[in-house]
Amino acid sequence: MTQSLPSLFVSHGAPTLPFEAASPARAFLAGLGRQLPRPLAILAVSAHWETARPTLSIAERPATVHDFHGFPRELYALRYPVPGAPALAERAAGLLRAAGLRAELDPGQGLDHGAWVPLLLAYPEADIPVVQLSVQPASDAAAHLALGRALAPLRDEGVLVLGSGGAVHNLGRIRYGGGPLPAWAQAFEDWLVGAVEAGDAAALAAWLDDAPEARVAQPSDEHFLPLLVALGAGGGAPGRVLHRGFEHGSLSMAAFAWG
Repeated sequence: MTQSLPSLFVSHGAPTLPFEAASPARAFLAGLGRQLPRPLAILAVSAHWETARPTLSIAERPATVHDFHGFPRELYALRYPVPGAPALAERAAGLLRAAGLRAELDPGQGLDHGAWVPLLLAYPEADIPVVQLSVQPASDAAAHLALGRALAPLRDEGVLVLGSGGAVHNLGRIRYGGGPLPAWAQAFEDWLVGAVEAGDAAALAAWLDDAPEARVAQPSDEHFLPLLVALGAGGGAPGRVLHRGFEHGSLSMAAFAWG
């Protein structure tokens, strides 16, 4: 019998995370796969794939996409040669359409670093098939909760729904050399943890109005939207904290699970 899996949200940090040996978040992600039942496949919702409508990758061998510039050469040599899961992409698209949501399939989309950075650490063998799902920054929080709710049946089919973004993500305020934790970053993360643990989907959907320092912590929506998909896929139940901590001054690396 296939074991039901939780839905997860992880903060993927900088693309260099696989090389940051002293990072607590790297250590957490490197042990994450051992904490979970082994998935049959993974549906990764990445902050770095933005589309007008929900879109799923359907490549049989998704490329490792280096969607960043100015980093050390060794980072561009990293590959995550995981198989794709076209049947899962079709199944997920069918669930979205059955819920009245539009869904498209993209045979050319590879895995961007929002997907492959955490998966490279959690499942380094690259032997679990992966499908990537886009986010729609032009749509609201409720639309992303609806995406997650439509995809919730996948969890009982052995699929790990993994949202990948950033719990606090203001690149204009980070300090790569470290520094004191700003009060605005701590306030937003504290609010987020409280809402997740309370299962307060209404507050999380209204995060721009309810959360302190929302637009400082998240100057744009895309790194928060994967959390809402994971929350929806978790059925709106109270979540639990898997990891907390700040790196590079104000970059929250918080991670949560539902179910």
